[in-house]
Amino acid sequence: MADIKKLVSMLKELDDLLTGCMRCGMCQAQCPVFAQTGRETDVTRGKLALLSGLSEEILKDPEAVNEKLQRCLLCGTCEANCPSGVKVTDIFLRARAILTGYLGLPPTQRLIFRRLLTNPKLMNNLLSLGSSLQGLFTKDADSVIGTSCARFNAPLIADRHFKKLASKSLHSQTPHKDTPSGKSGLRVAFFPGCVTDKVFPQVGQAVLKIMEHHQVGVFMPPNQACCGIPALSSGETEVFDNLVRQNLDLFAKGKWDYLITPCATCTATIAELWPKYYGDKMDAVRVKELADKVMDVSQFLNDVLKVTPKKAASPAKVAYHDPCHLRNTLKITAQPRQVLAAGGKYAAAELPGGPSCCGSGGSFNIKHYKLSDVIGRKKAESIAATGAKIAATSCPACMLQLSDMLSKSGHSIPVKHVVELYAESL
Repeated sequence: MADIKKLVSMLKELDDLLTGCMRCGMCQAQCPVFAQTGRETDVTRGKLALLSGLSEEILKDPEAVNEKLQRCLLCGTCEANCPSGVKVTDIFLRARAILTGYLGLPPTQRLIFRRLLTNPKLMNNLLSLGSSLQGLFTKDADSVIGTSCARFNAPLIADRHFKKLASKSLHSQTPHKDTPSGKSGLRVAFFPGCVTDKVFPQVGQAVLKIMEHHQVGVFMPPNQACCGIPALSSGETEVFDNLVRQNLDLFAKGKWDYLITPCATCTATIAELWPKYYGDKMDAVRVKELADKVMDVSQFLNDVLKVTPKKAASPAKVAYHDPCHLRNTLKITAQPRQVLAAGGKYAAAELPGGPSCCGSGGSFNIKHYKLSDVIGRKKAESIAATGAKIAATSCPACMLQLSDMLSKSGHSIPVKHVVELYAESL
């Protein structure tokens, strides 16, 4: 259990944040989880009501409170549409930190966070070993999408159709990079993110190819740590601080103009959550400097390099899924579509019903896979309804979820990152 004085202080801060909710229930129309269950405790208003008496509820039944609080994708859709401007994500992350401080994490999860996630070299070595052995336990599911499924009964994997670890990760292909700025006069620091590095190295290579084409120098230091969102969303603030500190030290070793990443979740975490939650306030200047310079790669291409769409006689339709962290947190929606069209071969096809969460939600997909599956399958059907032969998005975590759902639904539609499609034209 965390220090009781610290918990009391955190509870008071939480109470202050909760006063903004007017209980109007507008969040019911926005919540993808509530849309499936219809339970008041699954929608933001219900969770906020529960949290308003958290100090009392912690003494009564902390596990039940925690279970209800975890049934949230942290997609930010309710917050983006809240008429009272309630900082829902902030409230839920603080509440999770309080409950984790009181209950602690399960031993296995704590071990993974504290011993593996905070040690990038060890994690890289173990996952590299896992990559070489995974063929023994998996078999092909959909050759077009490139998914696999479990060869034997495996409760943790269940009926998932997943993308396997890459045979050679991005950090194995390109251990580091430090190139000067060319005619662009710009240099970027490149933060691929864990999923790009270990599952979709081709996305990272596409970014490097694009930077070389536009003569932008790249600083990519080795042994980058996770952005910290898995730890923060689980309430493990000490691990989060450790990861942020490691990355701050790494990127301080180079001079660059922008920090770019092809992962919507990493971008939003660095821009919005690092300044709010990093515990070492003596390091606030370094955090702010980095947060101010981070950009989604499509934002950098569109807003800084001025990449513009090319006119094409008959561009192929690509069903574009807006990642929640770009759409709701960073308000980035036009730039990925512009980059998609910049190669002159593709045009974004909008999904019926408009943008919505794909149901991934990081650890939500692991803890509540049945709900994630129901939400994701609707997304797969909306992609198929466009008639597009390719689906695209801007977040590797969404790519995993879309691949699973399209594969299981029988829609053999490959899932690409927008930078992969743009890089094809260079």
